[in-house]
Amino acid sequence: MLGVAAFSFTVPLTRVAVAGLSPLFIGSGRAVVAAALAAAVLLLTRQRFPLGRQWARLAVVGSGIVVGFPLLTSFALTSVPASHGAVVIALLPAATATAVVLRGHERPPAAFWFATGAGAAAALGFAFAQPGGFGQLHWADLLLLGAVVAAAIGYAEGGLLARELGAWQTVSWALVLAAPPMLVLATMAVVQQPPTASPVQWAAFAYLGVVSMFLGFFAWYRGLAVGPMMQVSQIQLIQPVLSIAWAALLLGESITPATLLGGAAVIACAGIAVRVRLKPPPAPAPR
Repeated sequence: MLGVAAFSFTVPLTRVAVAGLSPLFIGSGRAVVAAALAAAVLLLTRQRFPLGRQWARLAVVGSGIVVGFPLLTSFALTSVPASHGAVVIALLPAATATAVVLRGHERPPAAFWFATGAGAAAALGFAFAQPGGFGQLHWADLLLLGAVVAAAIGYAEGGLLARELGAWQTVSWALVLAAPPMLVLATMAVVQQPPTASPVQWAAFAYLGVVSMFLGFFAWYRGLAVGPMMQVSQIQLIQPVLSIAWAALLLGESITPATLLGGAAVIACAGIAVRVRLKPPPAPAPR
């Protein structure tokens, strides 16, 4: 829940930042900021280096959460409202569960899949209900769907790696590994379009780099590592509700009755999915 609360500000604050900074700079620059913090923490705590195949797996994590998701959402949110982005990204828990099935060995009960499917349907209903929703599909929606796929892969692989390296160590090494290409992209963005943001827009960018890209993953990957990942990932169904609330408070975007109903449905599905996780397995029959 702590990780979800931190991530819930990502979409609205990205929308704030893109009003004064280029999407390429936001997507890459926030990764550079987080990578600098990660490198400092790794050095100060003298963490051991990952071994062998762990580097390749960290590259998968970095490709998803450091490169793919930030860049794709930054470009998408230049043309769609934050509330629209939030409801499309609400498909992420279902995508994460699918990635975990493909990558890991967890096999949930049918009740979990029912709750997950209902949550995805509620998220899509959310999108239909929003102004500028799926009824007006364009390139930004494709970017957001690509961001969902990228993040789901990064979450699934990162959750598995967190069991070996530790939660904050996993995101820190992924950030450091992805830092060189992101630094190149950030430099290109500054040359092409020198930043001319207001203090509020810089503050939003700072949050994206320090919290959304770094500190939020301390809690999120720890939760996924404790697992089971598929059930834990469904807690993120609450994120679009929070994001739309912040969009209304921070950006003045309207909240319709349909949004409130959709939010209630999303929270209910998240609660059912978590309840499935908490249900103890049946005791073995006595002999």
